[in-house]
Amino acid sequence: MHPWLLSLLGGILIGLAAVWLMAMLGRIAGISGIASSLLRGAGDWPWRAAFVAGLVMSPLCLWLVRGDNGLGAPQVAWPWMALAGLLVGFGTRLGSGCTSGHGVCGIARLSSRSIAATAVFMVLGMLTVAVVRHWLGGLPA
Repeated sequence: MHPWLLSLLGGILIGLAAVWLMAMLGRIAGISGIASSLLRGAGDWPWRAAFVAGLVMSPLCLWLVRGDNGLGAPQVAWPWMALAGLLVGFGTRLGSGCTSGHGVCGIARLSSRSIAATAVFMVLGMLTVAVVRHWLGGLPA
C-alpha cells in the first residue's frame, strides 16, 4: 500500500474514532486527556482503557497485515525519540491539549482556541524540521 494511502486511511480512522466517541459518549477524543485521566484512575476508566488499547493495537494490527509498520525503521536513535516524546508531553500540558484534541476535535467544533493552538503546533513543527534538518544536518542515528 502506498504511504500516502496508508496516511489517508489512518486519518479517516482517526476522524471516525473522534466522531464515534462524541456520538456515543459525548466525549472529545483528546488523547492526552484520555490517557492522563486513565492513569489518574478516573471512574469512567473502561472506555478510556478501550480507547488507549485501540491506539496501541492499531500499529500491531498493521504490522500483522503488512509485516511492517509501513514507515520503515526509525532513522533516529532511541534516546532522541524518548526526548522528543517527553517534549511532546510537556507541550501537551503547556498547550492544554494535544494535536488530536485541538487539531481534530477542536477545529471541527470551530474552537478559536484550538484553531490558534493547531496553527502554533504546525508552525513550530515546520520550524523544528527546518532547524534540525537544514541547519543542524539532522539528528545522529
